[in-house]
Amino acid sequence: MTTRNYRKYDEDFKQGAVRLVIETGKPIAQVARDLGVNDGTLGNWCAKARAAAGEGNGELSESERAELARLRKENTELRMQRDVLKRSVALWVDEAMGR
Repeated sequence: MTTRNYRKYDEDFKQGAVRLVIETGKPIAQVARDLGVNDGTLGNWCAKARAAAGEGNGELSESERAELARLRKENTELRMQRDVLKRSVALWVDEAMGR
């Protein structure tokens, strides 16, 4: 049984390869051949880059998901503050009216 040796690529190389595909408009297979990379590997890198950018199938990107979670949390906190202020104003009005 033989052991396969897989090449490791750093992030700069991956990003550069994806950028070549996007900016030149060349097919993934051609860019992969030029760089000496398996075309399936380059396709995976491109798909991951598209998913991170939020392109394609209408889903949110990772940064958009993080922002949405932050905004939902902030919205909840603001609603709680509003409710507290409503109650305190109502109590203040009752007290001012002498009730």
